[in-house]
Amino acid sequence: MTVIEAKVHRSSARNARLAFVVTAVIVGLLSAVVAASYMHPILALFVGVLIGVPLGGLAWMLVRVWPVLRLLWWWTPEIGLTTVFSVCWVQLANHTPAPVTLVVVALVVGVPAAVPVARRTVVAWTWCLVVRHRLRVCFAQFIVANQSGSLPLILWARPTPVGERVWVYLRPGLSLADLEGRLDKIAVTCHASTALVERASDGNAAYLRFDIKRREVLTAMVGSPLVDVINPDTPATERTPAPVPTALDLPDVDAPTVILPAQTRKPAATSANGSKPAASSPPDVNDMSDWI
Repeated sequence: MTVIEAKVHRSSARNARLAFVVTAVIVGLLSAVVAASYMHPILALFVGVLIGVPLGGLAWMLVRVWPVLRLLWWWTPEIGLTTVFSVCWVQLANHTPAPVTLVVVALVVGVPAAVPVARRTVVAWTWCLVVRHRLRVCFAQFIVANQSGSLPLILWARPTPVGERVWVYLRPGLSLADLEGRLDKIAVTCHASTALVERASDGNAAYLRFDIKRREVLTAMVGSPLVDVINPDTPATERTPAPVPTALDLPDVDAPTVILPAQTRKPAATSANGSKPAASSPPDVNDMSDWI
């Protein structure tokens, strides 16, 4: 069984060598510069080597064992639970009689199995542990998109009314758009009906949140509090339907009557020889120039 893939193993070895060289050189030079103000430059150079090489080795070790640390992180809940149960079993076996030990074990196992609330809680948290590993399988099988083959860091999971919610931190090479196109495969791998993904932080695009849905809570039958209030034998009252308006029924508005002032005619002017001018054509009723 392959615990760490060969591609990840080679990448971690290359990154570890690079971390050793960079850390040793930078720390060694800085230490030598600081020590040169207190001693001879040659002695300061040896001091820088003595400080830089161990710190470079420490950086090499951290980068080299990072794949193992990440694997331990994925199995941290299981390792912690196994350790606690093992310690409790050893303490019970060594300090209590066998009948008492059997009674305690029966209570620890039987109470969660018999009480529905406790049983649902245990099952929900168990699915959270399972989903974390199923997501890791998804990333390892068909979502790895960088050259080093490093997987996203699966942080934590908690139960929800419809399934589980998992927080993931992406590594370089993946984005939200790459995951949105493969949600159907993620749902199949997690043994769920659907899967959703969205950003968990507005300022960091690598911090995502997965919602694994296993059930629909809105389809459950909910009892109404009016069942005991309403008598089913009460006859229904026939009601006349109200007329449906087909147009706007607005009250009549009395328009104000506008009275125009009477038009006064000017006397006809006489010409210089005393004769009256010829009769002009009747005024145009549409001409408003006299009123302006």
